[in-house]
Amino acid sequence: MKSQPAPAAGGTAHHGLAYNMAGIAVLVLLLAVGAAYLVDELSRVSRAATPALTDGDPVTQTISGRELAIPTSWFRFGEQIRDGFTDQIDLRLMLTTADGAVLPVDVTLLPRSRARTSASLLDGVYLHQFSTETLGGVAGLVGKPMLQRNGYIGESVWYDALSPNPFVAKCLDAVEAGGAGQCVRTVYLPSGIAAIYAFDATVLQSWRQFDAGMELWLTRIGAY
Repeated sequence: MKSQPAPAAGGTAHHGLAYNMAGIAVLVLLLAVGAAYLVDELSRVSRAATPALTDGDPVTQTISGRELAIPTSWFRFGEQIRDGFTDQIDLRLMLTTADGAVLPVDVTLLPRSRARTSASLLDGVYLHQFSTETLGGVAGLVGKPMLQRNGYIGESVWYDALSPNPFVAKCLDAVEAGGAGQCVRTVYLPSGIAAIYAFDATVLQSWRQFDAGMELWLTRIGAY
């Protein structure tokens, strides 16, 4: 019987090297995945940080000819954190409610020409779309559901009927049972910038504190 030739030493070394290289590649891949998870987690923590009036580290942005100094922790989107001119700024601010709770309000700043105030929409649009029903539950505000047509399903408008420049917010019912509705309110700031506020419907209970609460934040950055 013929004996099988012994494998060449070079072949054994080649296979060993390939095995080691594959192990290193797997290790590098695992480290890369771990680093990605770490970066993502740090990003989540950063985004979850509650903005405060005392925050620093501002960037300077100019919108509608107005220069604003905005703390980086106030931005909703990281890609907006840069100096320069812009036509839209998305922030997350906090409102202290009448009962002492602190709730987030998402604020979008735009040139005035790109927005129409909720108060002007009340007379020009909303009043013609109200159903005959009246909603209750928010002291000082009248709640009117919109007619279930023209895309207004599940929407309502809440407004102060006694003011010449009323608080007005348009709200959408909660998508899931037990959830909270969402509301939108648009105003023109004295600076000429338009502000669109988006907030949880529970904030309506503190509507009298709303504008003054937002003024504190927007004055801080020069937007008011």
